Amino acid sequence: MSFIFSIIAVTALVGVALAGVALDLRYFMAVVLPYAALATFVLGVAYRVLKWSSAPVPFRIPTTCGQAKGLDWVKTNKIDNPCSTGAVLARMFLEIFLFRSLFRNTRMEYREGGKVRYGSSKWLWLFGLLFHWSFLIVVLRHMRFFFEPVPGLIQAIEHADTFFEMGLPLPGPNGLEVSLPLLAQSGVILLAAATFLFLRRVVVPQVRYISLASDWFPLLLIILIAKTGIIMRYVLKVDVVAVKKLTMSLATFHPALPAEPISFMFYVHIVLVCTLLIYFPFSKLMHLGGVWLSPTRNLVNNSREVRHVNPWNPEVHFHTYSEYEDDFREQMIEAGIPVEKEA
Repeated sequence: MSFIFSIIAVTALVGVALAGVALDLRYFMAVVLPYAALATFVLGVAYRVLKWSSAPVPFRIPTTCGQAKGLDWVKTNKIDNPCSTGAVLARMFLEIFLFRSLFRNTRMEYREGGKVRYGSSKWLWLFGLLFHWSFLIVVLRHMRFFFEPVPGLIQAIEHADTFFEMGLPLPGPNGLEVSLPLLAQSGVILLAAATFLFLRRVVVPQVRYISLASDWFPLLLIILIAKTGIIMRYVLKVDVVAVKKLTMSLATFHPALPAEPISFMFYVHIVLVCTLLIYFPFSKLMHLGGVWLSPTRNLVNNSREVRHVNPWNPEVHFHTYSEYEDDFREQMIEAGIPVEKEA
């Protein structure tokens, strides 16, 4: 049911976008909705991050899977059991940018006869890494629409991502050769990686069983965003100049629809992207911000060296035995219970 609900939701979003084009609601979809989505995204992410950062963490609770720092002649695992700030930074870098824990993950399967088999999960690590990195490159590459002139870093990312020409040059007018569109590899890789993660949830029974609508919906949404972007680039040509005029007007807070018409596919794409921005702060996608604040990853494991006292513990008056005996001395004597002081 969660899968069917997600399918209906993303289909409805496409239908709403097409209906908006038919009803000439282009200004709402291209101006009002992006501003509302961006405000929701920024405020929502800021609220979640500030709320997490204000949560008290009185004790050192890092996840460890290696030898802690002890005697000098015992070898310490500095990455899996960090005992210094530098080791924590190295661990965080490997975890956030290279998915180290996922690389070391294994899967377990039950075979006939009650046998248990452990295997590698490197495919999940590879496609997870490709998914996140290609998503980042796609976002950075799209920043060229919001700057004039385009910064050199974004131009470098664009050139590195589109160095591969899709096909052979075709003859043009006056004997000149016209090159086919450059292949944006990040978009294709994003679609392939997201499709793999989607099929994994469909094919693997254990993963399908625990999948919720909050797992299916963002994955299907990202797949549709990648597909509509590829369609605009290679199938239904979109006036890039008109799109640039629109995005620059939004960036300079002087919104205006360009005089040149823009393909309906662009409005479908922009509605899906805005939906993702609005949904982001309230979903599991917020692990983007939460991973930096995870106390199981960003703390030094120095509990053997430093005593950590909870500063929020209130002072508690302990009822001592002498006080207890003062309260019940007569009853204790009558019951034959020995006391330290006589009545």
